[in-house]
Amino acid sequence: MYGIVALEDGTVFEGESFGAAGESVGEVVFNTSMTGYQEVLTDPSYSSQIITMTYPLIGNYGVNEKDVESTRIQVAGFVVKEACPYPSNFASHTSLGEYLRKAGIVGVSGIDTRALTRHIRLAGAMKAVIYAGPHCKPDDLVDKAKAWKGLVGIDMVKNVTCQESYRWDESRDPVEGFEKKYSVVAYDFGIKHNILRILRRLGCDLTVVPASTSAQEVLSLNPDGVFLSNGPGDPAGVPYAVEAIKGLMGKKPMFGICLGHQLLSLALGGSTYKLKFGHRGANHPVKNLLNDEIAITSQNHGFCASMDSLQGCGVRVTHLNLNDNTVEGIGDFEQGLFSVQYHPEASPGPHDSAYLFENFVRMIAENAQ
Repeated sequence: MYGIVALEDGTVFEGESFGAAGESVGEVVFNTSMTGYQEVLTDPSYSSQIITMTYPLIGNYGVNEKDVESTRIQVAGFVVKEACPYPSNFASHTSLGEYLRKAGIVGVSGIDTRALTRHIRLAGAMKAVIYAGPHCKPDDLVDKAKAWKGLVGIDMVKNVTCQESYRWDESRDPVEGFEKKYSVVAYDFGIKHNILRILRRLGCDLTVVPASTSAQEVLSLNPDGVFLSNGPGDPAGVPYAVEAIKGLMGKKPMFGICLGHQLLSLALGGSTYKLKFGHRGANHPVKNLLNDEIAITSQNHGFCASMDSLQGCGVRVTHLNLNDNTVEGIGDFEQGLFSVQYHPEASPGPHDSAYLFENFVRMIAENAQ
């Protein structure tokens, strides 16, 4: 079956379908990870994005029931050079193509992903339509891409957050010998399951709350700490979350990741901006300015906190991206808060920055004394 990716600037890439038939509009971006495609597909931070994998062969180890970061596939579409139809792995229960078909997600293979990635790097991430079905007029798809509203200034979090609070407990995540040490409220801006798994294994009793939860509602739960999760889109489109964070700063120890980091930056008085093509992959070098150590990190974001805007906000820039010198972490340790732009919970990896969760729990312990 025919497949096509049509960009708003008129560039068209033709291939063949290996997922569901249909069409979807979104922002076309690229990810440089060699593995972890199932985690990518189910990461809520990728909502409304058409993902291009730069690694040429995708799907060779199939799909299993455990390597998911949410309850469903979140991406708008999936683009690869070659999709493996016959996976080989002891844990695999289906192929990548069948996984996409059952979820109704369009996948296109046979695309020159090197050319598409280079185009995005030069021209920037842009609006696009991914289509699978009978042959059609590419110009019609280009027009649909142009007409899409895009992500800037739009609240994408409302599409992925939970509708009501819930406990991440034994029924969801069995942990042998679990011993509650602290209670943590986790804001769900598009939270990944592995974040919750790690915090629970560190002894945190977790209550996950919707993105619209007010500071007063969180404080009424009297948690020992507050976690600000990852999520999709433009942080400027989620002003209600910024207001809630302002009401919690200095009252409870706080740790943010990805979108949570950007929202915390806004709450502190900083600003954010859209990167040309974003950071997405599992090989981004980040320098810890507190100890001069360098970690290889997993990243997935299209917006970034402004370095200049954070000057005078009473916050310290703690981490720096060594590829482009953008902000990767901030901290105000007097108020008991810190955040990072990258993903220390990364699954399948790397795990260089997993210590940040331990730092959060240590901060909670010190605050409780």
